[in-house]
Amino acid sequence: MRRAHARRRRRQVGAIHAGLECGILGAKVPGMDMVSYGPTIRGAHSPEERVEVATVAPFWEATLRLLGRLAERRA
Repeated sequence: MRRAHARRRRRQVGAIHAGLECGILGAKVPGMDMVSYGPTIRGAHSPEERVEVATVAPFWEATLRLLGRLAERRA
């Protein structure tokens, strides 16, 4: 089976108004370090909400790698 590879791009770190869940959790657990990440979404929480499909797989793969590393640490 052939595996598709995402183009390697330089990562950008920045702040945007997003991550509603972090705000809710942060209110319940003050001081907790949190990260919210995911694919590119346009028009969030509106009838025009869309996801850029090409941005989904890289986040899915990154999440699987992260969970794998965390599992290895616990073993």
